[in-house]
Amino acid sequence: MSASNKKKLRKEQEASKLTEKQLAAQKETKKTRLYTISFVVVMVAIVVIALVGGVMLTIINSGIREKNTTALTVGDHTVSNAQLNYFYIDAVNNFYSNYGSYASMFGLDVTKPLNEQVTNEETGATWADDFLDSAKTTAQTAYALADAAEAAGFSLPEEQQSSIDSNISTLELYASMYGYSNATAYLKALYGNGATLDGYREYCELTSLADAYYNSYTNALTYDDEDLRAKEAENYNAYSSYTFNAYYLATSRFLEGGTTDEEGNTTYTDEETAASVTAAEEAAKALTSQDITSIADLDAAIAALPINEGTEASSTAYTDTLYSSISTIYADWLAEEGRTAGDKAYFANSATTTNEDGTETTTTNGYYVVYYTASNDNTFPLANVRHILVSFEGGTTDDNGITTYSDEEKAAAKTAAEELLAQWESGDATEDSFAALANENSDDGDGTTGGLYENVYPGQMVTNFNDWCFDSSRKAGDTGIVETEYGYHVMYYVGDSDYTYRDYQIETALRSADAQAWYDETVEAMSVTDGDFRYIFMDLVLSNG
Repeated sequence: MSASNKKKLRKEQEASKLTEKQLAAQKETKKTRLYTISFVVVMVAIVVIALVGGVMLTIINSGIREKNTTALTVGDHTVSNAQLNYFYIDAVNNFYSNYGSYASMFGLDVTKPLNEQVTNEETGATWADDFLDSAKTTAQTAYALADAAEAAGFSLPEEQQSSIDSNISTLELYASMYGYSNATAYLKALYGNGATLDGYREYCELTSLADAYYNSYTNALTYDDEDLRAKEAENYNAYSSYTFNAYYLATSRFLEGGTTDEEGNTTYTDEETAASVTAAEEAAKALTSQDITSIADLDAAIAALPINEGTEASSTAYTDTLYSSISTIYADWLAEEGRTAGDKAYFANSATTTNEDGTETTTTNGYYVVYYTASNDNTFPLANVRHILVSFEGGTTDDNGITTYSDEEKAAAKTAAEELLAQWESGDATEDSFAALANENSDDGDGTTGGLYENVYPGQMVTNFNDWCFDSSRKAGDTGIVETEYGYHVMYYVGDSDYTYRDYQIETALRSADAQAWYDETVEAMSVTDGDFRYIFMDLVLSNG
């Protein structure tokens, strides 16, 4: 699915100069040079070239070719090069925005054309081909879900339509900021000569409709208790959490000997490598066979290992960590029935590869030492809470867009929060009066929900907000003031939900699986036929170096 339009516009703004070098290069290649010995012929030729060149330049700049050349046929939809360029450039920009600073780690040289950098030696596919495949898949998805939305009578929600309208209206501002004559010129710099305001709006509405309908379909799925228990029975442990400590012994730390070449590269014999595996396992075995009855004992034993001499090595603590977030190497051991506090074991971290002759080779990279403390079946209730957010005001924003606030600015927000709480306490001091106060004063929400968050689950909110909600002593009617990165929150605990964290996880798993199945079926049913990609920016260069 595509990103939200707000994120998309931000990425476009950041990448607004990406195509300028390419566009300039294209113009250079279109210049015609004529050499002749006849002055009369030269003058005639110049006139003809001027006329023809003017026509051609008009055609090129108009985007007629991009708009009238079919790149894809998606179901009943004909997708022009101009339309596919929106998907293609956004695929590139999404990658560049997220990984541009270390693109070389992925094998991408941002100073060279995308279509000159091969990513698959066997097929000859390039980075441009990869981004084009991504664009085609996104287009297929967008049209498939948009068609499904239309068939279901679903239209783009007013809030999202308003967001698109707002983003479109700011294009003129960004065009001016980046030195373009108008919004259309700005869009052409981003997406090519086929780009227009109407075309970009259609693209935004298409992808937003697809997103909105996917979310609507997913959220509309409902399940009863029988459904939840049936899913839970498939893997009871999957919805529990575990508290434990782990320490990793990499075999590389036990390597000895080796041969170093002139360039400083060290290689080891098979015997030396095997010896390092044995040494690592012996260390792991030592840590689990000792009389260790506490985390402090474990950490002391770790610090005493010869490889840790002179360091402050210790185990890593994991508290109430969901089964799904634990390494599969030892997750099932932690979840075994009968596991008791203080149990410990070690596990090999191995990988098996298949050789050209079909034989397999197993390589052990290290050993995990795990110390079990406790488990949690997560049957505690979710939280229902109201809050009034008093945002920090002022602040100083650095070159990276990070805003920091002075102690005085934070103190002002805290004072305002305290005054709101005091105002509530001096009145009826009921949930209804708190909701009314939130509607009038909170910087979060649209002023109609009374600051209410229902079925809040652990980790959903920022740390301090989360910790206040799930304090073991929390009870209905509690109030307080919490500071987060957003400001100060005046809190009101409505009460425990009837919904447990465990059931929330199970329902989420059911909903995710069912939505994915529907999504796959819907998208795969949408046919895609390649057309002519000649006006897609396959030779895009991402950086001037």
